[in-house]
Amino acid sequence: MIRITGEHHFAIDRTLFVFALDAEAGNVFNDKNKLITGIGKVNAAMELTREIHRNRPELIVNLGSAGSRSFRKGEVVCCTKFIQRDMDVRGLGFEKYETPLSGIPPVLDYGLVKEGLPQGICGTGDSFEMNHAETDYTIVDMEAYPLALIAMKSDIPFLCLKYISDDAGSEAADDWAVQVHLASEAFNKILF
Repeated sequence: MIRITGEHHFAIDRTLFVFALDAEAGNVFNDKNKLITGIGKVNAAMELTREIHRNRPELIVNLGSAGSRSFRKGEVVCCTKFIQRDMDVRGLGFEKYETPLSGIPPVLDYGLVKEGLPQGICGTGDSFEMNHAETDYTIVDMEAYPLALIAMKSDIPFLCLKYISDDAGSEAADDWAVQVHLASEAFNKILF
């Protein structure tokens, strides 16, 4: 069983663990229902949708690396709110981050809270941020938003934990390359 809170418990064999890269999963998740989507919003959306149609899970857990200036390297943060940081249609009168005519607010609020972890707002976009200065979100990644959206639209509980691999600054690429391999062990300690 995975214990999220006192009220939320899920069977491990009915849980889908979603990663962008196998390096983020390490060997810890080899005996679990693991999905590697590839990098980016389109890959994440496509692969999760396929997997839900093949074998509908009771819980979707997105685990991966992310950058942040609000949290320190090596910390695991629970994301419960999500922003498409590269969605900007203000020129047509929509709010920043709002997907036009979708009926979804600019900040998607869909995610379970894991007890004992700090919470963050994840800004998802199809770019590796190295000059993060935005204050609307505290974490940057490249896959979580569509995963949360698909989980919400499929009425499947969603947990998103991000291992902070870098500060989304000028050294982000070098830091990420080293830190990404430590993520799976950090997730293992928290979940099992």
